Amino acid sequence: MATSLADRVALVTGGGSGIGLASAQALAAAGARVALMGRDAGKVERAAAEIGADRAIAVAGDVSNEDDVARVVAAVEARFGRLDIGVNSAGTGALAPVVDHPRDEWARVMQINLDGTFFCVKHQGAAMVRGGRGGAIVNISSIAGVLTHRLMSAYCVSKAGVEMLTRCAADELGEHRIRVNAIRPGLVPTDLATPLASSPAVVENYLSLMPLARLGTVEDIGNAVRFLVSDESSWITGQVLGVDGGHTLRQGPDVALMFKS
Repeated sequence: MATSLADRVALVTGGGSGIGLASAQALAAAGARVALMGRDAGKVERAAAEIGADRAIAVAGDVSNEDDVARVVAAVEARFGRLDIGVNSAGTGALAPVVDHPRDEWARVMQINLDGTFFCVKHQGAAMVRGGRGGAIVNISSIAGVLTHRLMSAYCVSKAGVEMLTRCAADELGEHRIRVNAIRPGLVPTDLATPLASSPAVVENYLSLMPLARLGTVEDIGNAVRFLVSDESSWITGQVLGVDGGHTLRQGPDVALMFKS
């Protein structure tokens, strides 16, 4: 039986491009109505138009600002009368050695990746509790949450935090029939991953560490998101699904290769 999300309402952060947009497209194709959240109003408006006015709306906001998150969740409830699905894809990164990592850059990565995901889970979960119909939340982690990436300590730590947040939230919200899971992508060419995906040496190193030696696509991740929010996964919660060509069977990549001649 094909996945159907008819009559369900989803909020996707980082929805203007990349994994967020692909996730929103997959949900809309399965029948959901989707609200796209992002800091760049024009970007999310173009993305919503690409999906179609009958399926998607854009609501500008910054996930690292809790007031913005609360406002966007309230706007979705006001527009559609409910919230059934949350997909938390907004994220950022930084490249710096541990011994020389600027404090402000460390804080920025944590505020967007970890604090931002927490704010989203907090307010999405509260909306689903109010609705009384249950729901499903998917957080986007990374193989960097469990494998070291040289020069990417802030990103790695933030994603490790997202994975534990996912487990804690799943434990607490299960009694309300709200499932919380995460996806752990490998290297997927997106705006955020451009520095890695555009380095031949780094890509070669990534591929050498994957049993299924190809880069991922945003559609690979969007399809996994659709599965985890659907009734097909109704007995799955608190899990982190690796969508990485098997990369986490081995070891993390040597990101420092991009700086070597």
